[in-house]
Amino acid sequence: MEKLNYGGLEQEFTNYENAGIVVLPVPYDGTSTWLKGADKGPEAILEASANMELYDIETDSEVYTKGIATLEPVTENASPEAMADAVEMKVDALLNDKKFPVILGGEHSVSIGAFRAFAKHYEHYSVLQLDAHSDMRDSYEGSDHNHACVMARAKEMATVAQVGIRSSCMEEKHNIDPDRIFYAHEIKESSNWMYDVSEKLHDDVYITIDLDVLDPAYMPSTGTPEPDGMTYREVINFLKLINERHNIIGLDVVELCPNDINKAPDFLAAKLIYQILSMKFNNV
Repeated sequence: MEKLNYGGLEQEFTNYENAGIVVLPVPYDGTSTWLKGADKGPEAILEASANMELYDIETDSEVYTKGIATLEPVTENASPEAMADAVEMKVDALLNDKKFPVILGGEHSVSIGAFRAFAKHYEHYSVLQLDAHSDMRDSYEGSDHNHACVMARAKEMATVAQVGIRSSCMEEKHNIDPDRIFYAHEIKESSNWMYDVSEKLHDDVYITIDLDVLDPAYMPSTGTPEPDGMTYREVINFLKLINERHNIIGLDVVELCPNDINKAPDFLAAKLIYQILSMKFNNV
């Protein structure tokens, strides 16, 4: 099978040495607890991305001209811990090469290795989580690298802000900082919530997006869809503000569980990434 490149770009724009942006697929689905299939997410995003228009209307730009290289997937699947080690090594190398990493999950546990790599390069940075689930368990099903623990690991090495949360368990409450979590039902009643989130963040911000932050009407293709989520436009407008006020240093998009009958969520994920990159690199 021919290797898929994000955006279906011509070779002149996918050369690693010249690319400012590097996409790292991590098709791992070892700890998900309901619907399986997140390991098919990276390939579905890459396939859908080849069908995007590469001109971004809102920024009046073509970010692909900055160069977007797509690496071979991280295939380590012996354990979530081993997978995180492999991701950490890859992302650390990308940061050493001054690339902007975009990690494609896979389930949310793929983010842990990225958090560790960024902690080596940034003494003070924040992890901004967009998610339906708080993911603050100390451990779950015998592993502290389970997808349900990803933000408990993040807060060990960065400040965190959690946005769009609408599902949690009692055992997570001791890990959750009430000043740093923005529940879905609360932000729907607030006119100032985006600025409130921004105030909790360092200048340098890593963004981790679990696609189930979006309402299932927009994103049905996730392993654990939760009602009453954010709209696509709410996410875009929020990230515009974050980009204006902070330095976005990296990005992951996780938990796409593709459905062969409905390709629209695959395209949404691909387009979301492209719009964030267009914001980040506009006028850079």
